[in-house]
Amino acid sequence: MDYLQIAKEVLQTESDALLNGFKNLNAQELERIIECIIACKGKFIVCGVGKSGLVGEKISATLSSTGTPSVFLHPTEAMHGDLGMIQKDDVILAISYSGESEELVNIIPHIKRLGNTIITMSKDSQSTLSKMGDYFLNIAVAKEACPLNIAPTSSTTLTLALGDVLAVCLMKKRGFKEDDFASFHPGGSLGKQLFVKVKDLMQTQNLPLITPDIPLSEAIIIMSEKRLGNAIITQDDKLWGILSDGDLRRAMMHKDFDLHAPVSHYATHNPKACDCPDMLALDALKLMEKNKIQLLIITNKQNHIEGVIHLHTLVSAGIK
Repeated sequence: MDYLQIAKEVLQTESDALLNGFKNLNAQELERIIECIIACKGKFIVCGVGKSGLVGEKISATLSSTGTPSVFLHPTEAMHGDLGMIQKDDVILAISYSGESEELVNIIPHIKRLGNTIITMSKDSQSTLSKMGDYFLNIAVAKEACPLNIAPTSSTTLTLALGDVLAVCLMKKRGFKEDDFASFHPGGSLGKQLFVKVKDLMQTQNLPLITPDIPLSEAIIIMSEKRLGNAIITQDDKLWGILSDGDLRRAMMHKDFDLHAPVSHYATHNPKACDCPDMLALDALKLMEKNKIQLLIITNKQNHIEGVIHLHTLVSAGIK
């Protein structure tokens, strides 16, 4: 059996459904729908059963994460108490490919009684469902990708895509920006880049602090114990320098290398540091990459050390 050929046929059938779905879009109706949702002072409630319900849940989730407060309401549950979720200012999106889903058709008159605006998605504007709605989006497809032309495949793909059309149109209408998206996804990669600060990740305890006059041998022991690959040198409680692995390797190449010499002989004076704990962690990462360092020292404006942040800490936190 040629599975690659089957895959090609499925994708081609669903691609055709998407292109035909665009041809079936009514520009004026779409504009009215977008304006209706923009003007909505309540929630955008999505309803559907079966595969349409599953697609509706995804549409609702996408809308919520892109600036349109939305919830999914199962028609059966609505008939048994959840109808109380609907308030007068809410807008309803009812999805049924046939437009004849009994559970959904039965709940619509009760929603209309409440006076809510209803947008329908079905294959026929004259279906029972869509005739009861205020606005209509056509999700008709020429054929399902299923070889029996029965299982919802092309139709659910088109329905999902039209949900994305609504979401993207609303984002553009509202001027929804990257930082707006991040505020709804604080745990995601973008959220971390835009909100996580140096002070949220920096290490403030068990720091490898030494003074310029201690022997190099002692400095190496402290570097090993603290496991940061560096020793931070302070003088008068202020940052003086740093002894890194690189400094140590370079020192060992000198003919006069002496483990008993003061660490200041081999350390880097006035190392790169950050005096702004409120700096975004992403900007700290860029600073470290630019200066080719693995440890960034964090100080206050008086040059007193407040903590450090290691490159591995940033990477582990998903900052990239």
